[in-house]
Amino acid sequence: MSEALLSVRGVRTFYGSIMALKGVDIDVGEGEIVSLIGANGAGKSTLMMTICGSPRARDGAITFDGRDITRLATHDIARLRIAQAPEGRRIFGRMTVLENLQMGAEIDRLRHFDEDLERVTKLFPRLRERLAQRGGTLSGGEQQMLAIARALMSRPRLLMLDEPSLGLAPIIVRQIFDAIRELNKREGMTIFLVEQNAYHALRLADRGYVMVNGLITMQGTGRELLERPDIRAAYLEGGRH
Repeated sequence: MSEALLSVRGVRTFYGSIMALKGVDIDVGEGEIVSLIGANGAGKSTLMMTICGSPRARDGAITFDGRDITRLATHDIARLRIAQAPEGRRIFGRMTVLENLQMGAEIDRLRHFDEDLERVTKLFPRLRERLAQRGGTLSGGEQQMLAIARALMSRPRLLMLDEPSLGLAPIIVRQIFDAIRELNKREGMTIFLVEQNAYHALRLADRGYVMVNGLITMQGTGRELLERPDIRAAYLEGGRH
């Protein structure tokens, strides 16, 4: 692994008295794609939200580029150029596609807006055709493309994607994963991917982690995890889309 850009050590996160993360350790190296897989409710999204500061880790440490960000406010974490495309997309439905992208670029004060607009619409050509359309009228796949594109407008050093394939048709899933691969290969972007679709996530990943009930139970290269019979039985039966 290259030097860790993001490092999570011993993180425990609670919802009230319920411990959702039970001492999680992960690393994401500069230029890597790292995938976190696990069943629904395993704590994957909680980990991603904890990295972004909401909810806060009660114990443990999160460092980004050598800086402790465990206690930083969410907006200060975003200013370090950590961007998230959250589960459920959470685009601004009443705003146009263009306005959604402007919101993503606000953190950079729109300084590179035209250049970045060209970049994301090249990655997702369908968005170019929809710039004047309200986000809420887009298809699910188009909304997912918009959520990723909006995150990219902040020029992130770390792009975090939470369940980007959720609820999408197989052909759209392939387009989304092809775009993720292209970002990593062409731009060297560091990507942390939380995903239930284990086959696509591990096939794409340099390294992967498996989470069960708030704990990391397994880690290895994407290929190593894909080839493990227990992983195949638990997560891959009928999972190739």
